[in-house]
Amino acid sequence: MKPQESIPVRVTRIEAVTPLVKRFTLCHADGEDLPAFSGGSHIVVEMQGEDRLHRNPYSLMSSPWETGQYQIGVRRVDEGRGGSRFMHEQVKEGSLLRVRAPVNLFPLLKTRRKHILIAGGIGITPFFSQLAELQRLGTPYELHYAVRSQEHAGFAAELLRLAGERLHLYVEDAGQPLHFAKVLAGQPLGTDVYVCGPAGMIEAVRQVARAAGWPDSHVHWEQFLAPPAGAPFEAVLARSGITVQVGAETSLLEAIEAAGVKASYLCRGGACGQCELEVLEHDGELVHHDHYLSIEERASGRKLMPCVSRANCQRLVLAI
Repeated sequence: MKPQESIPVRVTRIEAVTPLVKRFTLCHADGEDLPAFSGGSHIVVEMQGEDRLHRNPYSLMSSPWETGQYQIGVRRVDEGRGGSRFMHEQVKEGSLLRVRAPVNLFPLLKTRRKHILIAGGIGITPFFSQLAELQRLGTPYELHYAVRSQEHAGFAAELLRLAGERLHLYVEDAGQPLHFAKVLAGQPLGTDVYVCGPAGMIEAVRQVARAAGWPDSHVHWEQFLAPPAGAPFEAVLARSGITVQVGAETSLLEAIEAAGVKASYLCRGGACGQCELEVLEHDGELVHHDHYLSIEERASGRKLMPCVSRANCQRLVLAI
């Protein structure tokens, strides 16, 4: 199955894990097995709201060997664009949704000698499926999980059952900070570190690892961004012969899709590079929010990731 093919699923269970996080169990609406996946994979969930079709990426928490169901964890973000609120408020047990086939942008490198997993808050979700793989492989690992307070540690008991003494839990308001330099110090050669959580945590781990001499190829991270709001502008889709208006609260990718133009994507969060478009003209500046393009590519003014990036201009011309 191709990543952009849509799969009908039914919500069979909803569990409130913390005051802000719910876990959803999804089964194929027709009773079939769901596509296989590997640890670290995500799916894109489609939700039809009142004024737009939300498409949000969520990491898969279930075991890669349980193809009868998918599990995702959704943190409610009230100041967001509405997708997480829709999942928390509108989706009930028995609801029908559609999802895209799994894609893995955050895989374990299974030939490594040891794995260090660092998570903050909802960033723990991709590590659940990776833990299942590590248990089967028997590869040494450590799991370091930081939360703001005990009430946000709803996954801790389950993680303890899975990881045992390899779980290290840090509760911020209990005076238990997670010191990245201490975690990374003294690890054997051939160790990789994986981090998922708030942007500040990810950047801090990357900086500490770099300062300690870790090669970039041994430091892995995942963060899905939401497209930010911005001034409206006009986008000309040159190859399609269509002009679209991109609203302040609409992403460029959403505007392209709403016009009936097929645009490729995998993550919709600025991480994978699949949706990259060539910029032919613009009369202002490109506003980049992705993790994919290099500094040089951004400076060229010729490339844009429409899932999270936009333009501060009146008119933008794209090769699509």
